[in-house]
Amino acid sequence: MFTGIIESKGIIKQVISEGLNKTFWIESAISSQLKVDQSLSHNGVCLTVEALIETSHRVTAIDETLQKTNLSAWKNGTIVNLERCLQISDRLDGHIVQGHVDCVGICKNIKDKKGSWVLEFEFPKKFAGLVVEKGSICLNGISLTVFNVKKKAFSVAIVPYTYEHTNIQHIQAGDSVNLEFDMLGKYLLRRLSLKGK
Repeated sequence: MFTGIIESKGIIKQVISEGLNKTFWIESAISSQLKVDQSLSHNGVCLTVEALIETSHRVTAIDETLQKTNLSAWKNGTIVNLERCLQISDRLDGHIVQGHVDCVGICKNIKDKKGSWVLEFEFPKKFAGLVVEKGSICLNGISLTVFNVKKKAFSVAIVPYTYEHTNIQHIQAGDSVNLEFDMLGKYLLRRLSLKGK
């Protein structure tokens, strides 16, 4: 379980393809503090730490994960957002995030607002019921508030701190991002869909 408040950025140092899986070595400021078997959010994807070497850690993404996220596009030099799992004693500064990505969104537009940035993203229409005005979304692991919600698009406003401390500064129009919709919304929509069945 995560909160969507990014702790650190990591850089992909090596990508190894094995069958349908991809293994990544990632260097970061928090890698030396990790433990093998620990859950860690990578751009919003919960992956298990498999090995540690000094300031780097290793994780593997299986085919299911590669199919539903943007991890298959990771290469040497890719910058990823990292967050360790929530401790029960922590404040919940973002929102409840599972690290289970629902789909990939595409950046359609970026506007520099001279002190902040507004990014518009398009997503598959079948998830439209899970995006609400001023609701929460997890985008590349970042807890953000959505606005200007349309049938298959939404916008987010980025403050300078988030811009500087996450990989959102590297996103360009056309890039894909990992999206996880609010867990409470998913349960509510599921409940409503079962009424009368």
